[in-house]
Amino acid sequence: MSRSPFDLTFPEDYHAEDLRGKPAQFDVTLKEVREARLPALDVDFAKALGVADGDLVKMRAEVRANLEREVKKRIAARLKDQVMNVLLEVNPIVVPKALIELESRQMAENARRDMTGRGMDVSKIPVETGWFAEQAERRVKLGLLLAELVKKHDLHAKPEQIRAQVEEFSQSYEDPAEVVRWYYGEPQRMAQVEALVVEDNVVAWMLAHARSTDKTVTFDELMGGTT
Repeated sequence: MSRSPFDLTFPEDYHAEDLRGKPAQFDVTLKEVREARLPALDVDFAKALGVADGDLVKMRAEVRANLEREVKKRIAARLKDQVMNVLLEVNPIVVPKALIELESRQMAENARRDMTGRGMDVSKIPVETGWFAEQAERRVKLGLLLAELVKKHDLHAKPEQIRAQVEEFSQSYEDPAEVVRWYYGEPQRMAQVEALVVEDNVVAWMLAHARSTDKTVTFDELMGGTT
């Protein structure tokens, strides 16, 4: 075994938004080295993926459906990011520093909770609110701009839109109905879904009122997060 600390920077597309692009130091112990090998595409492999009868045709169909959902999600995320960038560019505003500082503190606290939940000792990993200042300012500005657009053009999330979003989230799980109940069982989760739907409504409205051009990207570029 070997043990050594190393520095790294979280990638810009890291799943925890509050940690994207932030530096951190990890103390890692290397216990063993293994080589990945592709499994045989047989009945046992299909069963390992949850296809009870080991039907390879069904397995391929499920894998394809999951990939299509992931592609759709990544395209939507890219498009939303581009639309939000344009919204900020054409609507320059100045926001109070107090709001930015408040958002920075909240983002830092979220980052600490995320790392704690992953078994990290946050007492050994300094998380400074200053890391989040730029992103916090963007959030505050977008929050104000989105609120104005939603109010002016009635882009509020409708119950059927929220339900459709929850059901879409549930499709990649073994028991979709249980996932739907899980979302509807907690108001905070539903509030998060509602916020996503509102953002989607704003994106759709802006695309309907703006000129846009299509850009072709490969599957590897899309899944790898490159532009």
